[in-house]
Amino acid sequence: MSVALSTAQSLTLWHDVALAMVRDDEPDLSVRQVCILLTIYLEAPPHTVRDLARKLGVTKPVITRALDTMGKLELVSRRRDEKDRRNVLVQRTVKGALYLERLADTIGNHAKSL
Repeated sequence: MSVALSTAQSLTLWHDVALAMVRDDEPDLSVRQVCILLTIYLEAPPHTVRDLARKLGVTKPVITRALDTMGKLELVSRRRDEKDRRNVLVQRTVKGALYLERLADTIGNHAKSL
């Protein structure tokens, strides 16, 4: 399904969703953190810090800092890869799935109002 939005509509949707995110009781995530979270949930695993850094075009410490924050919020979890102990696997959590489900609902609801 394709939806055509004007520039103003696209920016209004982004604004309205961001405003709803700021006003709700959910944690405020940065755009980078949301992108990491969406990557983990929308793309097939496994996800490693190295792969996420490459995909986003940032360094591994940038990903690690974002994951530290999201880990404290229980939106993702990490564990060492038993096959290759150098890798850290990033995993989904129930809390993270629920966060993104609510975000999707918010986007859908605001998109309907356009």
